[in-house]
Amino acid sequence: MTGGAAIDAGSVMRTLTGAGFGPFFGVPCSYLAPLVTWCERNAPDLYVAVNNEGEAVALAAGSHLAGRRPVVMIQNSGLGNAVNPFTSLCQPMRIPLLLLVTWRGEPGRPDEPQHRLMGAITLPLLDLMLIDHEPIATATTAFEDQVHRASRHLDGSGLSRALVVPGGSIKPVPTEPPATGLPLRRDVIAAVVDGLPDDVVVVATTGKTARELEANHDRPANLYVVGSMGCASSIALGIARERPDRTVVVLDGDGAALMRLESMVSVGAHRPERFVHVLLDNGAYESTGGQRTNSPDVDFLAIARGCGYRTARTTDDAVTAAELTRSALTGGGPHLIRVGIGVGSDPALGRPSRTPPAVAERLRGTLAARRPPVPDAGRR
Repeated sequence: MTGGAAIDAGSVMRTLTGAGFGPFFGVPCSYLAPLVTWCERNAPDLYVAVNNEGEAVALAAGSHLAGRRPVVMIQNSGLGNAVNPFTSLCQPMRIPLLLLVTWRGEPGRPDEPQHRLMGAITLPLLDLMLIDHEPIATATTAFEDQVHRASRHLDGSGLSRALVVPGGSIKPVPTEPPATGLPLRRDVIAAVVDGLPDDVVVVATTGKTARELEANHDRPANLYVVGSMGCASSIALGIARERPDRTVVVLDGDGAALMRLESMVSVGAHRPERFVHVLLDNGAYESTGGQRTNSPDVDFLAIARGCGYRTARTTDDAVTAAELTRSALTGGGPHLIRVGIGVGSDPALGRPSRTPPAVAERLRGTLAARRPPVPDAGRR
């Protein structure tokens, strides 16, 4: 739909609230960014930023039980996180929710590799979950009629309904990143990664973290996690468990860490000695337009210590972040290093040039080299 008709974000929000809908629980997607920005500027209490899509559905279910008409706003990649509460909570309890779900990876439109499979199965997945759906209307009058139909469907069936949002359906809203005086992510990545021994594995979370690492510091022991938001530290833990002889550094983000906070519990429980968790915290989902995360209210150091990390430190300085990382490489982990950063990146930053299978195969080969012998389980 890019270049075609698009509806104004204000028209969408005014129509929905005028029909009695709200609050809006969401995890940002660039396709929905204009709606979030409109709320932040005009009705900040209307939009509730949550940490993953399953949480959004559960919060909305509670809101409905308390007498409201909530809306869930998510990217279609997050439907995987939302399947359980939609199918085992909302459907059996007949809690009907209105869902605004984007359509990344829409068949016939170019998109990134991580969106292609979910794009192909988005509509069939909604069908399987008994969620009726239709594309969002991009003319104001048509959208008003669509919202009224959706309202009648929710009330009459007790089942959820989705408005599917292809790219370009909602007019963009210009935004400017706030000036913070903090180092940018690319500078912290450069300070942390430059000079690392070749055998140190670096796992970078999805979004601009992986893209900046690949663009400026590509190396065979890197893994660029292009999708599966929040899973980078779990992937790194899986590597560290199998290869305790290799140091593993995770370049994580605040939004990603909050989406899968349970991974810190697992890291602390398994306590890999050579595990360095660098958490780049800018308080924003920068890859989707800079919407705020919940990190300003979170004490990551206290969480890490409570989960069993051996050390947890924080800094807002790239050089200090590099020094803390070098110190942590010697072992005694797991270690958490939270680094406060500003919002901003090179406007010309591209997408990873290597395909995901090529990146995975290269790291697999790197880890296979000089692999220690597997202990004989039968020996005592």
